[in-house]
Amino acid sequence: MVLSSATASATATAAAAATASGISAEADSGPDRPFEPACDPLSPNRNLTPITTRINARGALEVGGCQLSDLAQRYGTPLYVLDEASVRASCRAYRQALEQFYPGPSLALYASKANSSLAISALVASEGLGLDAVSAGELLTALAGGMPPQRIVLHGNNKSAEELELAVARGVTVVVDNWNDLELLAAIAPAQEDRVRLLVRFTPGIECHTHEYIRTGHLDSKFGFDPDQLEAVLRHLAACPWADLDGLHAHIGSQIFELEPHRDLAGVLADALQLARSLGHACTDLNVGGGLGIRYVAGDDPPSIQDWVRTVAEAVLAACTERGLALPRLLCEPGRSLVATAGVTLYSVGSRKAIPGLRTYLSVDGGMSDNPRPITYQSQYTAVLADQPEAQASETVTVAGKHCESGDVLLKDLALPPAARGDVLAVFATGAYNASMSSNYNRIPRPAAVLVGDGQAELVQRREQPEDLLRYDVLPSRLDSVS
Repeated sequence: MVLSSATASATATAAAAATASGISAEADSGPDRPFEPACDPLSPNRNLTPITTRINARGALEVGGCQLSDLAQRYGTPLYVLDEASVRASCRAYRQALEQFYPGPSLALYASKANSSLAISALVASEGLGLDAVSAGELLTALAGGMPPQRIVLHGNNKSAEELELAVARGVTVVVDNWNDLELLAAIAPAQEDRVRLLVRFTPGIECHTHEYIRTGHLDSKFGFDPDQLEAVLRHLAACPWADLDGLHAHIGSQIFELEPHRDLAGVLADALQLARSLGHACTDLNVGGGLGIRYVAGDDPPSIQDWVRTVAEAVLAACTERGLALPRLLCEPGRSLVATAGVTLYSVGSRKAIPGLRTYLSVDGGMSDNPRPITYQSQYTAVLADQPEAQASETVTVAGKHCESGDVLLKDLALPPAARGDVLAVFATGAYNASMSSNYNRIPRPAAVLVGDGQAELVQRREQPEDLLRYDVLPSRLDSVS
């Protein structure tokens, strides 16, 4: 089978991606047997495809027991497909690894900015996880999806009074990011019956090798108090009768493959925990953030969820033991590593433009409005024709979106078999930061989304229609008669 990375030659990439994904064309178990040997069902972030991906008897690609091209025909394209089994497997991997490697209490919080919806909120809540939100919209989505408020934290570097009022009224823990948060809370909290549960976020000053836009732990960051402000903040909160400081939070970035920065973070957090407790705060929680990376292309080699959790848990345990601190509840905030690999985006192939000696453009019916990551972060993906996953790649194309933007390119130098108009292209690992970062650029409606599992597909997000985009437009009366 050819699973082509967007960054390598056709032959080499096909072989490497097939090996990395556990995809094999051998027929010893029948034509529709599941993909196996190299697929890691215990840590889906290390796979190129959802864990239920397989080739059926017709030689077409299935996820969750549903043929992808059938989903494209039934629901239209572009279409977000989310594999329920992969999301649940990731949730369980975090929960079980925390139970195995950390001797104290623990809780994984889903970073819902990765993909916020009622369905995903309900899924992660049913698996016993909590959730972190960064807006009133994400918070209301989580609550409506059944997430208990005591398992939710509210982040944000510029929270509005309305967002803080909503969080406080619902009993959600607020992550205090700056003095502005404290000033607003001081005006809101006294009117509440219960004290407000807080975490204090600070920048740990730890660098990691990731894109500059998604590094959040170094000192030059918009997030969190500077380390030299921490003692003043803790002393201030000790004098606030409305506040319960539950713990501390720090985060070092996103799409990280390194483990050493997380070891360093444990020591920084433990020092802060020791300071907080010396000033009279119970501080029962220590939140290390998230950041574990996933495999987007065959050359990516992220740590497993188990290795990441083991590293964090052992480092926190050691740091607290060295300082004689009672173990806090260990919190972490995985987002991308929970949902990215579960997602596949389906497109229909449209026009073709061949520039002899230079490039062949293959255009699809979506692009930067449903996946802004390539144009924003130069992100790379893996893709295959949904009904020809085992066909020999014979050309290299650049997959372009339909938007009026020269930079609207989803995949560069993608090895594919000949693709015709109407063929369905499946792009993998699109479950995180695709739907959640989508837009209506060029007034293009957002795609539908379906959840698949056990051969069933259920709509979890309706497709926007062009007329929906006029819903909030207002035509001034003085222009109403202009023809």
